[in-house]
Amino acid sequence: MRVCLLASGSKGNAIFVESSGTRLLIDAGLSGREICSRLQQLDVAGEDLDAILVSHDHGDHCRGLGPMARRCGLPVHIHPETLAALPKLGRIDHLHEFDSGATFLIGELQIETIPLTHDAAHTVGFRIHGAEGTVGVATDLGIATRLVRERLKGCRVLVVETNHDEELLRDGPYPWHLKQRIRSNHGHLSNTAGAELLDTLRWDGLEAVFLAHLSETNNTRDHALAAVERVLRPQNLCQPQLIVGQQAAVSCCFVA
Repeated sequence: MRVCLLASGSKGNAIFVESSGTRLLIDAGLSGREICSRLQQLDVAGEDLDAILVSHDHGDHCRGLGPMARRCGLPVHIHPETLAALPKLGRIDHLHEFDSGATFLIGELQIETIPLTHDAAHTVGFRIHGAEGTVGVATDLGIATRLVRERLKGCRVLVVETNHDEELLRDGPYPWHLKQRIRSNHGHLSNTAGAELLDTLRWDGLEAVFLAHLSETNNTRDHALAAVERVLRPQNLCQPQLIVGQQAAVSCCFVA
């Protein structure tokens, strides 16, 4: 198994997951050229991917979706409401639409979609399961519902959102309406909320946690790590590797 954040932040997001001989790209928020460049750092060509999964229609998650799919001849799995919200996507030769909550197969992996609350046409997270274990991905959500917590249990690797520090957001330069949007149930998880979600997902098989979608204005790596470590430090059930996503560079990989 190999998991890596190719990019993570408000300017572009993409996640690479390799498990059971299947290679997936979750979101394509950079240009196709840049995604391929970052994949090359993992010794992976874009054409080596088996599919692209799309979480929602915001530009920082699908800016390079059409070019990447066409350039590398990749199937795209997408919710129909997300597809409808992307009128300039262009031709996709291998398009697969899924219902929210649906489960389907790509190669040797079972993909389960998880409805998330976010201010997009339709937002989903993913539970990706194969012989090597389960990877859970939940970013761009304003609240971690009971369903989200249930679907993400038992993951070997988690990608969770820690978007902002509450005080940095409150005292920062954003206009009030944008602060309210970020803090709402259809916005983004704070460091505290992301840590609280992680606290409900702890088990002795959790090996790695990626902290994702950090705001460059309203958060820092140290703030996000401190919030999560406050949850992990008092317990001895698990001691997962903590990896913080970056906007400008590929993250460390979890390899097992």
